Amino acid sequence: MKSLRLRHVFAAAVTATACLWAAGPAMAEEPLKIGFVYVSPIGEAGWTWQQDLGRKYMLEQLGDRVITQVVEDVPEGADAERVIRDLAQQGNQLIFTTSFGYMNPTIKVAKQFPDVKFVHSTGYKTAPNVGTTNARFYQSRYMAGVLAGHKTDTGVVGYVGAYPIPEVLQGINAFTRGLRSVKPDAEVRVIMVNSWFDPGKERDAALALLDQGADIVTHHTDSTATVQAAEERGKRAIAYHSDMQKFGPTAQLGAVTHHWGPYFTRTAQAVLDGTWKPDQLWGGFKEGMVDLEGFGADVGDDLQAKLKTMEEDIASGQLNPFAAPIKTNDGRVVLAEGALDDDGLNAMDYYVEGVVGKLNKS
Repeated sequence: MKSLRLRHVFAAAVTATACLWAAGPAMAEEPLKIGFVYVSPIGEAGWTWQQDLGRKYMLEQLGDRVITQVVEDVPEGADAERVIRDLAQQGNQLIFTTSFGYMNPTIKVAKQFPDVKFVHSTGYKTAPNVGTTNARFYQSRYMAGVLAGHKTDTGVVGYVGAYPIPEVLQGINAFTRGLRSVKPDAEVRVIMVNSWFDPGKERDAALALLDQGADIVTHHTDSTATVQAAEERGKRAIAYHSDMQKFGPTAQLGAVTHHWGPYFTRTAQAVLDGTWKPDQLWGGFKEGMVDLEGFGADVGDDLQAKLKTMEEDIASGQLNPFAAPIKTNDGRVVLAEGALDDDGLNAMDYYVEGVVGKLNKS
């Protein structure tokens, strides 16, 4: 009887081992579940559209090794925290939160789900399971300013901004410095709409800037409203986030764009490989994360070649959009020599020379 019981125990152990061996490959083949939280509707252009193109690129590259879940048009704040937590509870092992105002909700939820990986776009706070990513938008903004400098007749350019935070101010100031490198007396007029996505407010701001004498407008907001306003008025525009020629076929001079697909792909692959770490990537031309594209028909080959050379110089470090001297528009010297470092960029709270008006920091 004793030997019979031992045989039964041995047989059960062999069966259990075989089951575990059989389950191993099946478990390894489980796709990585990845969640995305978007601040605006995906639509047909803009910030969220470009983020979603990156998600689709990742799916094409990684195939059935990953599956994604998307929640769009999520307001920053309590709603974001609820959505992020829900994605974690549903088994997403990697979650991309893609707006500045998602930073604190991401950090809070990450503490509750230490085994889930989070990547927050445009923020600066990290945790053992939270990394950040951002694009050096200001690099292509500088080039867009150079483009505007070659195309403005009035010397007045309008800029629709979202919020007076460093990311937006970097773009305004880099654009202004690029513009004035071509036309030293040109000026930039700014209207902040205090929203990332509000087509009505964006349109009103763009029209107001055109009424103030701007013959070119650009924006750091999510919708196509600024480009469409320029199209309606017979003026020019430089799009942001994505190519918006569809919405301004005669208005668009070019588009400042950013590209997330390769980054999303590398991040997901690292999680699959078990090598992911919470890094802080801030990528520009060198990393292929920003571009100036979608040129209008009247942006000739010579000017495009000049801009291409400028892109290469920025990527190599030969040209820095924030090289000294840097002065605020009220005459204060920010930097007398050298170039602004990343700490200085991320603390930016001023307008440079050439921007009209006082910055409201409230």
